[in-house]
Amino acid sequence: QVQLVESGGGLVQPGGSLRLSCAAFGSIFSIYAMGWYRQAPGKQRELVARITSDRFTNYANSVKGRFTISRDNAKNTVYLYMNSLKPEDTAIYYCYADLRVVSGTRDDYWGQGTQVTVSS
Repeated sequence: QVQLVESGGGLVQPGGSLRLSCAAFGSIFSIYAMGWYRQAPGKQRELVARITSDRFTNYANSVKGRFTISRDNAKNTVYLYMNSLKPEDTAIYYCYADLRVVSGTRDDYWGQGTQVTVSS
């Protein structure tokens, strides 16, 4: 019914940059918030950044000043610009959306995850 499609992960050297994208498709009535979580090996999934429909944002302390989240409401797409990447940013990054479908149900939806590896 709803699908989140991510792109943009990969391998980058420390200090480098990447941009992640996530587009939501399906019977969507309204998207309240979109964002990114990440999970590193042996660690719990953690919030990286989140943006609401009116573009209020919040970030994990570990990425403040380095990552920027933005959103294109017309395209149901969220972006994560990652700069000054560090090895500790290595993780699988998951897109999520808090949305209401046309049938009326509101729920969280998740992407399949995209690998980001920061290594020299």
